[in-house]
Amino acid sequence: MQSSKLKTTLAAYADRRLLFVFLMGCCSGFPWVLIGSNLNGWLADEGLSRTAIGLFGSVFVLYAVNFLWAPLLDRLKIPVLNEKLGHRRSWIVVTQSLMLFATLALSRVNMQGLQAIDPWVTTLVLSSLIFSIALASATQDIAIDAFRIDNFAEHETDKFPLASAMSVIGWWTGYSVPGYIGFINADAIGWNQVYVIMAGFVGLMILATLYVKEPVSDREQRQDNATKHYLNQGYSSFQAWFAVTVVEPFAEFFRRNGTKVALTLLLFVFLFKLGEAFLGRMSIVFYKDVGFTNEQIGYYSKLVGWGLTVVYTLIGSYINLRFGVIKGLFIGGVAMASSNLMFAWIAMVGPNEHLLLGAILVDNFTSAFATIAFVSFLTFLTGRAFSATQYALLASLGNLGRTTIASFSGMMVDWLDSWSTFFVITALMVIPGLVMLIYIGRQFRQPPSQNDKHARHCLDSRRD
Repeated sequence: MQSSKLKTTLAAYADRRLLFVFLMGCCSGFPWVLIGSNLNGWLADEGLSRTAIGLFGSVFVLYAVNFLWAPLLDRLKIPVLNEKLGHRRSWIVVTQSLMLFATLALSRVNMQGLQAIDPWVTTLVLSSLIFSIALASATQDIAIDAFRIDNFAEHETDKFPLASAMSVIGWWTGYSVPGYIGFINADAIGWNQVYVIMAGFVGLMILATLYVKEPVSDREQRQDNATKHYLNQGYSSFQAWFAVTVVEPFAEFFRRNGTKVALTLLLFVFLFKLGEAFLGRMSIVFYKDVGFTNEQIGYYSKLVGWGLTVVYTLIGSYINLRFGVIKGLFIGGVAMASSNLMFAWIAMVGPNEHLLLGAILVDNFTSAFATIAFVSFLTFLTGRAFSATQYALLASLGNLGRTTIASFSGMMVDWLDSWSTFFVITALMVIPGLVMLIYIGRQFRQPPSQNDKHARHCLDSRRD
């Protein structure tokens, strides 16, 4: 019985739509190299403080507020491109083009020269380019997440964990492989030339977007029905358009789940990965402080980590499909907190490669497992009429911790003056999210109401 279920799961991966999801996942993960790990490595090599590096990361706040303009991506079409590429792909290509220009400009920045002139000039130039990439990337994520959701109908619930798995594998591929190439070449050719190579990866992203097929969705029909409803209520054409674009995506989410459950879900999404966010923001700086080289960081953190993530994600997709998302989230949360303690161990021992490999093994397993469950969970909660807006709202809350609060992680390390204490605290941060998860699990075990019947069915703790 178990063997047949495993074969069925593996056979389901032959769906070509999952390949498209993988490629778009690569496009989503890559910008985090540009303004995340590679940039942190560059700034650390230039001698910037941990506090300064952490504050530069505050630009990631754009990922936490991108739901504010997500309604526009659900409703507005880009002239000419929309006819040739379709609604989702046209938005993706535009954002990628902006990233290409900004990355090329970043590759021309003379960090030492600017600092010699005026440190504030360095800050202004870097902030402007990083902001441009982050804005384009955060907007791209809205369209890519909607692309993934639109590819699968509401009744294809067994496909959700698989799509989530391919999205996660794609994200880590786009993040790890270019990151590995950047770190192993940084000492030899310099970070400026590394960013020229990174611009080439942006070009590959554009080609991938041109290759994938635009998903077929009844989104416009649902939106038209909602517009007719408001028009019948006496709204003007503009008022109806505004209501459907801005108000309805959020109102529909609360109607479908109920106010109490909806608020609980939103709070959980915010809390769940907060500890991981603090660790992730400071990981590269930590590796360098402990004494690991760029080559070691690139090999273990990027290349080995990527390979492990691919394997663990496939395993995680099967486990989540077999036992349900709620159980997957709980197991992933506990394991995620435990893995953070491995880094506290490294902080006490020093640059031991075997211990680093062990930490990477544990961390990538827990991260992949928890992320699969998390992405599947958000997908289950997203309505198809407003997929871009609702998923952006949920994902933004999930990103809020790692994009805003985690920006102060450098300050925390400086204040504590102890890496091991810092990692212990990040492990404890998962506890509030697990408490919320227990409450959510109890809510979904209750008899479903008419409004949230579908969502609760999807989140059953076991599927036969």
